[in-house]
Amino acid sequence: MDQVHDLSMAAIHIAVLMTCHNRRETTLSCLRALARQEGIGRVQVQVYLVDDGSCDGTGDAVRQAFPDVKVLEGDGNLYWAGGTRVAFDEAMKSDYDYYLWLNDDTTLDPRAVRIVLDTARVIRGTRGRDGIVVGSTCDPETGERTYGGDAPGNPSEPRRRQPIEPSNKPQRCVTFNGNCVFIPRSIVAAVGSVSPDFTHYLGDTDYGLRAAAKGFSSWIVPGFAGTCPANPNANRWTSPELSLRQRWRLLHSPKGFPPREWLIFNRRHAGLRWIPAMLKLYIRVLCPSLWRVLKRTRPKNSSALRKPPVAKLEPPT
Repeated sequence: MDQVHDLSMAAIHIAVLMTCHNRRETTLSCLRALARQEGIGRVQVQVYLVDDGSCDGTGDAVRQAFPDVKVLEGDGNLYWAGGTRVAFDEAMKSDYDYYLWLNDDTTLDPRAVRIVLDTARVIRGTRGRDGIVVGSTCDPETGERTYGGDAPGNPSEPRRRQPIEPSNKPQRCVTFNGNCVFIPRSIVAAVGSVSPDFTHYLGDTDYGLRAAAKGFSSWIVPGFAGTCPANPNANRWTSPELSLRQRWRLLHSPKGFPPREWLIFNRRHAGLRWIPAMLKLYIRVLCPSLWRVLKRTRPKNSSALRKPPVAKLEPPT
């Protein structure tokens, strides 16, 4: 049985894993919010930041403002999954108690780390096994949920999974976005790092499903852990306003939806469902207007996802 950490008794060591590219002020703001965390007692935090080829002075600015941050250099071709993997692999050499994925455009609330630690402790004490803990984020202007955990659904169609709105208690999710994800040592030992098969998208979703395949559960924390605006350029490769050539180029770009990576993901997690998944991908890029019509005419209950009940977890005695 793994030890359940008590914040009042022993130091807890957390590796924070970040990657950035050419948004210096955003990255610095994220680190300032992390430095302002409250109620974490003897928790010791070490940040591993991959500066993926920034030309705006991000790395030097971070070294000057936060000299304890370990800045790792990338060549500009790592993106989210690659940068997180580099940070993860380096941090794993020191065998931390927990690993926190943190997007540099996420601004944590002052007690976010305390809340994810408490949630991890409750899950471990109640279920007898560690779980991954996910912090949901909301838009800083509207307060609407932007990223977090998803309810169970068809893994070959991640966009049709139902996002889970935070409540006042932990809720179980099937997988998650990588904006704020807290992973205990025992899970890292079993699952490892972010898969090298993914460049930007899918690395986080894949990790959650790989952990679930090994018997580990994932949970979102009560409330929002912080703010993060939604990506305004997501899925531009499906836009009928763009030419086919533009859509095709965007689809195959690292921040698009590379078909090879989508194929790997589906063959790993969806079995023979990879065939319709790939067909749908190409319909979406080749005939986006037709796809929208088909989507509107699809029966509403054909793939309805049930929102999971709020988990009745209580603090361990």
